[in-house]
Amino acid sequence: MILDRILEHKTAELRRKKTRGYMAGLKGKIADRPCPLEFAKAVKEACGPEAPALIAEVKKASPSRGLMRPEFRDHFDPVGIARLYKEHGAAAVSVLTDRDFFQGQLDDLARVKDHVGLPALNKEFMLDEVQFYEARAYGADAVLLIVAALDRIQLEDFYAVAGGLALDVLFETHHERDVDVVLERVPDAELIGINNRDLQTFSADLSVTDRLARRIPSGKIIVSESGIRERNDVLRILDAGAGAMLVGESLIRANDIGAKILDLRGVTRSTRETRQAAVPRRK
Repeated sequence: MILDRILEHKTAELRRKKTRGYMAGLKGKIADRPCPLEFAKAVKEACGPEAPALIAEVKKASPSRGLMRPEFRDHFDPVGIARLYKEHGAAAVSVLTDRDFFQGQLDDLARVKDHVGLPALNKEFMLDEVQFYEARAYGADAVLLIVAALDRIQLEDFYAVAGGLALDVLFETHHERDVDVVLERVPDAELIGINNRDLQTFSADLSVTDRLARRIPSGKIIVSESGIRERNDVLRILDAGAGAMLVGESLIRANDIGAKILDLRGVTRSTRETRQAAVPRRK
């Protein structure tokens, strides 16, 4: 099972990182960082009746598909990609930082945050307190908590750790029981994600959003994640109650990222915007 393999690798990786010197270094970096941006507020303000707020993902590879684009083997420009996201209306950006399965790194997060300025989510498999300090040290404004990967005590404790570092939290759910756990254990949660991708098989099914959104009370921002490829998918999750969408693969793989974003958002491209918005390439 893919999730089990990822968590096993992540546990071993964290074991190597948990030293007094490493944590002290992170705290030093945090002291030099400005206060985080208000990720949840930015997403909430971008929610609209025609399209959910877009959290656009910077993603180099995945366990199931490998590299998102062949040219990423030689050149991957997370800053250039994130700039295209911002130019075409993304409310926030998600940056995958897992090394072993997604070929990401914390430096990608730092560069995107420093050079693009959008509120940034650290997309990671959070299993230990040290990762929250990493996220904050490298510029994150929010972190992801995968409910299926944590027990209930960890969920509460990690939410408190994130709050202590001024980081917003996106709770990722996959099943009804995950939603119930969040609502019971963290009743003031603002962002509740519904991942349409099965973390064991990595197949995606938008009916997960249809089903789970019914359990989430009004006042929460529902973020539909994965499997959103075309405008009809956006209209479907919007109808289900999603206020935001997290999209990565369909943007990264598009020949024209800008046009793809506008299509998903239902925006007509003006004459001024007709320039090609392809994945940045090395000059």
